[in-house]
Amino acid sequence: MAGRLIEERRLEPGIGAVRAREGAPRGRTVSVNAAESPLGWLFARGLVSERQYLAGERLRADYEMAGFGPRVTMRWDAGPSGGGRRGPPRGADPTTAMIDAKRRFEAAVAAAGGGLSDILWRVVCAGEGIEAAEKALGWPRRAGKLVLGMGLDRVADYYRIAGAG
Repeated sequence: MAGRLIEERRLEPGIGAVRAREGAPRGRTVSVNAAESPLGWLFARGLVSERQYLAGERLRADYEMAGFGPRVTMRWDAGPSGGGRRGPPRGADPTTAMIDAKRRFEAAVAAAGGGLSDILWRVVCAGEGIEAAEKALGWPRRAGKLVLGMGLDRVADYYRIAGAG
């Protein structure tokens, strides 16, 4: 999987797509540009391990599922209904999946630790490049990859992602 920028992935329900393997039943597939995210770019060049890449993708998926990311389109769900004359207006009821994703994301970031969570959020969730994240955090050049790798290892431990490195 490492070293390829364009690859075929099967479309499957759940978090993260699984790469189609030889002999596996072929369903609908999509071509994925692994370099479209900073984490994918690092993985395609062998600068993060597959375990670290999968941990980062899982963290990003929980971040997006929890609704932490910015909205890029108009919300079409119903507005909050009033709570009556005496009560405050009630907010929209978040889904169970969003709540679970929020809990997983917060627990994964807590497992990474305060010193590592900043770079994780910037590169994995916000999509900043390593150099931009290093500059924003006031770190020396090339420190970001090392710290990001440590954070991804801790997140992989939290998500119980098996694999070497």
